This record gives sequence, structure tokens and C-alpha cells, in this order.
Amino acid sequence: MELLQIHEQQCPWCGELIELTVDCSYGDHVFVEDCAVCCAPIQVAVSFAPGPQVSPSVEVRREND
Repeated sequence: MELLQIHEQQCPWCGELIELTVDCSYGDHVFVEDCAVCCAPIQVAVSFAPGPQVSPSVEVRREND
């Protein structure tokens, strides 16, 4: 598994498709990243299913929601 993975997500603020770089060496974690298009803060939640890790689940939402 690659430790750094690129995930495409839709910004919850402006709706544009953005690329997020996810560090898979941390396991489950949450971080905040600004949208590359509208600069609004996005909360990014990364989680892994139990068992052999192939790719994490990545969910985005507005930071203040």
C-alpha cells in the first residue's frame, strides 16, 4: 500500500472536485485542509476497515458542521 494516496472528493462548500493527499501511515485520523478552489476549511476523516488495508475511506464535510 502506498503511504501517500491521492483521493478526489467534492468540496462540501463550492462543489468543485478537488484532490486530497492522504497520509496512510497515520491510520484513522481527521485533519483540516483548505479547498484549493474556494479556500474554505474542509474537515477530512480518514478511516481504515479491519483486515488487510487496501485503501482508506475518505469523507469530507464543512469544518463547522
